Order: sequence, then C-alpha cells, then structure tokens
Amino acid sequence: MKQLLTFGLGYSAAALARLLTRRGDWRVTGTTRDAARAAAILQTGATPLIWPGDDAGVSAALDSADAILISVAPDRQGDAVLQAWGDRIAAVRPRWLGYLSSTNVYGDRGGDWVDEDTVPAPTTQRGQWRLAAEHGWQALADRHGLDLNIFRLAGIYGPGRGPFEKLRQGRAQLIVKPGQVFSRIHVDDIAQVLAASIDHGGSGIWNVCDDDPAPPQDVLTEAAKLAGLPIPPAQAFDTADLSPMARSFYAESKRVRNDRIKRELGVSLLYPDYRAGLRALIGE
Repeated sequence: MKQLLTFGLGYSAAALARLLTRRGDWRVTGTTRDAARAAAILQTGATPLIWPGDDAGVSAALDSADAILISVAPDRQGDAVLQAWGDRIAAVRPRWLGYLSSTNVYGDRGGDWVDEDTVPAPTTQRGQWRLAAEHGWQALADRHGLDLNIFRLAGIYGPGRGPFEKLRQGRAQLIVKPGQVFSRIHVDDIAQVLAASIDHGGSGIWNVCDDDPAPPQDVLTEAAKLAGLPIPPAQAFDTADLSPMARSFYAESKRVRNDRIKRELGVSLLYPDYRAGLRALIGE
C-alpha cells in the first residue's frame, strides 16, 4: 500500500484523498491546523494530523511517504512547510513531491494567453508570495536532486464552492469589468491531474485549468439560469461595493493554457468548461 502525506488537507487535497483512497492502493495522511476538522478529514478516507502541533506524527508520516503534497498557502513570513520540514522532506527523498501554487504568479496580462513557459510577473502580494514559495521549493529540489511538480491552479470551484451558494443566499453580485476574463478548474479535475502526475512521476510545472476562460458575469448568469434563480442586476466594477479581498480578484485578467497536462500527463478533463461543471453541480 502506497502512502501520500499532504500538508494542508483542504478543499483540493481532500478531493485527491477521496480519489486515491477509492482506488484502493493508497493510504492518505493529511495535516490540519484545526482539530475540529479532523472528523471531516476522516470522511475523505484520510488520517488527520494536527500541525503545527504533532511533529512526531508528521515525522513518522514522512518516513513512510511515497508521495508528498504541499497544499499550505504562503504568507508574508514565507512558506511554513518549507521552513519547518524542507530539509526533512529532502532527507526522506519521496518518489513524488508536489506543490500547489496558483496562476496568480503570471500577474495581469490584459486578457492575453499564458502557458508554463511564460515568465511569471505577479502583480498582487499573494502572487508574489506564491512565486517566492515556488522558488524556495525549486531551490530545495535542485540542491538535493529531487523531482518536483508545481501545479498552478486557476480559480477553483466544485461542490460547496461556487456561484450556486451565493445565488441561493442572495449574496451574488454580477460585477462587470470590461475585458475581465478568468480561467477556472473544477476540483475533481484538480484531483485527477494530481493523480496523473503521481502515476507519471518525474517533474514539471503544470497549469491546471479548463479550456474556456470566461468573464465572471457569464458564469454567474449561466448558474442563475440553471438554478432557475433571478440574475442579479449588473454592477460596474468601479462603483461596486466590494471588500478589498473581492476587489483584488479583479486586479488581473488572463487566459491560461492547459495543453501540457493533456499532452504529457494524458489528462482528459471531466469538465472542460464552466458550463459542463455547473451542470454537474446543479445535478448533484
């Protein structure tokens, strides 16, 4: 039985845990900062560890790990996992090492296309933190001759996370910013990309997104139609009442290519565009 340790068993890593445990040849251990989340982690089929806290448990899990996934976001202090466990991870030499990053490392491209060969140029603080973390993991891998896979995730949606909940709760805002376009990815497609990389081995940088970048207002309008709910009135971005966090999501506009995950990992997306993804969610 193969072993996966994931630092930060959140939304995306939990989807991978469910996929691997269903296959029957993997055991998954995942860390969480919140002891109250331990029961939720058990429901994914994974074994929870509290970290920061249970360093002995993490160390034991590292000793037996065939694959290690880093799914903890960096902050202004840097990447907590790299700082606390980087040397230890290098010492155990996992067969596969993965880091969940974000397409925000590409910055604002004015709606133009980017791929994995595009030089990152983050324009937000979170994007700068992400790129610094990528560089830190790459430096560790280079020093120790480790294979490393970096996954640049587009905007994530899926069960419990998407436009339907906001529409039903009356919190959805139809914000219109001319020229704004985002790439997205269903969480189940994230899981299958990660699993394909684990099976494939080796190293690489991978954009994880669907085939159809789209303006956010188009996605919300489609969701409202599918749910049979009123389409919220359009609001201009410049005058909309948005939190600083919400407003920051509109700071960058780009279209992200995903050819590499198809060509090199053999991935066929379950939900190649937001329409397919939303139809599946409303069906659930």
